[in-house]
Amino acid sequence: MPTNKNAQLRYQILDRCFSDFKHKYTFEDLKEKVNDALYDLTGIEVSTRQIRADIKYMRDRVTFDAPIKAYPMAVGKEHYYRYEDPNFTIYNNDMSIEEVNNLRSTIQMLGRYRGTPANAWLEEVISNLEYRFGVKANAENLISFEQNEKLQGLEHLSDIIDATVNHQPLKLHYRTFKGHEFETICHPYYVKQYNNRWFLLGKSAEYDTIGNYALDRIVSFKKVDVPFCNNTQINFDTYFDDVIGVTVPKGDIKTVVLRFSENRFPYIVSKPLHQSQEVNLEERTITIKVKPNKELDQLIFSFIPDVEVLSPQSLRDTIKEKIEENLKKYLSAQNTPLNHGTFVQ
Repeated sequence: MPTNKNAQLRYQILDRCFSDFKHKYTFEDLKEKVNDALYDLTGIEVSTRQIRADIKYMRDRVTFDAPIKAYPMAVGKEHYYRYEDPNFTIYNNDMSIEEVNNLRSTIQMLGRYRGTPANAWLEEVISNLEYRFGVKANAENLISFEQNEKLQGLEHLSDIIDATVNHQPLKLHYRTFKGHEFETICHPYYVKQYNNRWFLLGKSAEYDTIGNYALDRIVSFKKVDVPFCNNTQINFDTYFDDVIGVTVPKGDIKTVVLRFSENRFPYIVSKPLHQSQEVNLEERTITIKVKPNKELDQLIFSFIPDVEVLSPQSLRDTIKEKIEENLKKYLSAQNTPLNHGTFVQ
């Protein structure tokens, strides 16, 4: 019977209500709590008779021997139900009300990623959390995360995470930024998101190196039946500590000093560029210790014209050259005729 199939979920919800000494749940309140969770997860509801039977079952000494007691409300003839012993629970590892609320917030945040092909794997995770603990997010949407549902490669995310977790080697068909295509056997070690893009890091069987593969450049992939090469080279907990982004060059760590405009400086102070950031309020400079890479260049360019690279000189020269190259495009455009025969002035 459907009611018996969902019995454990009903007991969990009732148990939490009886343990919640901040609220007074009448019989109708208990029924509503149970049906809210059941309907969201299964599309069914239970009757008043079923709830009475569940309470009787929980009180039975042979089952849970739950000390459920009915207390009269201050006004009216109704009663509310809770455990006589505030420490009692039918589950040894039950969560507190505060933990339930924290879990509800977590489910709320995860739920913002529901409904897209890339995040189909979250459906099972969230549903299991809701079912296991009888907790669901608030119906009102109060949290928003930045996400680009049109980004290519997101359809690969679920399967690649599965392969990474299960140590499943993959044969990747990959297209570089310049359009070069190749195939490689990858032993997936780590999946990382940066700047709204996802990256797979794993060992390349051909070159015996750790490759960095952007999911939006993976054309296709398939599982391959070869022994998995365990990761013995990198501790990913600290691998990205000295860089911005996902590219880890072989060079040394540099001390990068950036000076910002008066308007932009407070923003940088409140939102550090890197965990090593140090601030000089008088000079309006910030200092970070990182390995320069393309992501650092892109980050600096995102602040132009409100930023100046003071050191190292090599990074200052790189940014200067790129600004000059870009400026040439704008200057040359002044003499470029438009479609209707006029010129840009």
